[in-house]
Amino acid sequence: MGVRWLSVLAIGVICAEVFMRYVLNHPTTILPIVATMTGASFYALSWGYVHLNRRHIRIDIVYVHLPTGAKLAVDVVCALLFLLPLIGLLIYAGWNWMWFAWETMEKCLASWWYPITGPVRTAVFIGFCLFALQGLAHLYRDIYFLVRGRSI
Repeated sequence: MGVRWLSVLAIGVICAEVFMRYVLNHPTTILPIVATMTGASFYALSWGYVHLNRRHIRIDIVYVHLPTGAKLAVDVVCALLFLLPLIGLLIYAGWNWMWFAWETMEKCLASWWYPITGPVRTAVFIGFCLFALQGLAHLYRDIYFLVRGRSI
């Protein structure tokens, strides 16, 4: 629930940058980087919540016409073949990316400010982990309902 405040922060930072750039004619180099880092953290930390509510984009041309049992079977197969392996690779890469950022105290070279990238990379890694946990929870639930023959 606290992640939603990152969207408020991102909107505030973007509005401040637009005001500085177009009204005061004095653009900054700090605010676009803060907006990017805040937005990346917001998106990554919200993936699990979006998956919880089944709001990810999918092509529903065939899926919506399937009976409940077939939908559950499709969800289980797609989770096993696509979702979990991809999230596993993202967690592995995200861990390496995060570890490198903290180990070397990596800095963003996009401006003179040189902010460290460890916090945003940590937020993205945590977002991958939460997304994986939610994917596992949905997989378990789908298998349970598929075996029991019950609807969602």
